[in-house]
Amino acid sequence: MRIGIIGAGNIGGNLTRRLTALGHDVSVANSRGPHTLTDLAEETGATPVHAGDAARGAEVVVVTIPLKAVPDLPSGLFDEAAEGVAVIDTNNYYPRQRDGRIAAIEDEGLTESRWIERQLGHPVVKAFNGTYAQDILDRHRPAGAPDRLAVPVAGDDEAAKRKVRALIEELGFDTVDAGGIDDSWRQQPDTPVYGLRAGTEEVTKALAEASPTRTPDFRG
Repeated sequence: MRIGIIGAGNIGGNLTRRLTALGHDVSVANSRGPHTLTDLAEETGATPVHAGDAARGAEVVVVTIPLKAVPDLPSGLFDEAAEGVAVIDTNNYYPRQRDGRIAAIEDEGLTESRWIERQLGHPVVKAFNGTYAQDILDRHRPAGAPDRLAVPVAGDDEAAKRKVRALIEELGFDTVDAGGIDDSWRQQPDTPVYGLRAGTEEVTKALAEASPTRTPDFRG
C-alpha cells in the first residue's frame, strides 16, 4: 500500500522502518522539512516529503505528532489521498506536560480523537497511542505466537478500522476492537490498557475496566 506518515519521532520513525521492511510504499514528513529526514530515508527507502504532500495517493495516513500541533497541519490534507483513506491517530493529550489546556476536551468532554477529527476534518482510527515505540521494532510476533501483543483500535468508520486492523496484524500484533471514537477514552493515558503489554484477553479486560474520569495528572 501507499502509506503516508506525518511525524518522524519515535512512533513515526519506527512505523516507517517496519512498514518499508514489509514492502509498503511509505512517504514520511515532519515539521522541519524533508531535508531533515535524509538519514531515515536512506535507512528505510521511504520518501521524505512536506506534510502537505504526505497523504497524496495514500491508502493509509498515520498522524503521529504532538496533539497541540494537529491544528497547524495544512488544510485540505486529504484532498489528494486515495478514496477511502484510513487515517490513524496515535496521539495523546498531555495538558500539563506538553499540550496546554484544550477547552473542547476539558469542558465539552470530547475524546482526544474526536477533537483531532474536528481539526483534520476527517474520521480517524485511534491506534498505537499506548504502544511503546521500541516494541514496534522488537515485539512483533507471527500470528498465534503465545507472546504476541494486542493493540486496541477504536473508530467509527468500520471499513477504515478493518483496513487498520489488517495492517497492524501484518505488523505482527493482534488487535482488539475498542469501539467507536466516543469510546476511545478507554485507551487514553492513565487507563488500564495504556502502555499495557499483553495479549487480546488482557487488553479486552483492561478496556472494560477503564473509567471515563480523568485523573488530575491528565486534566488541564
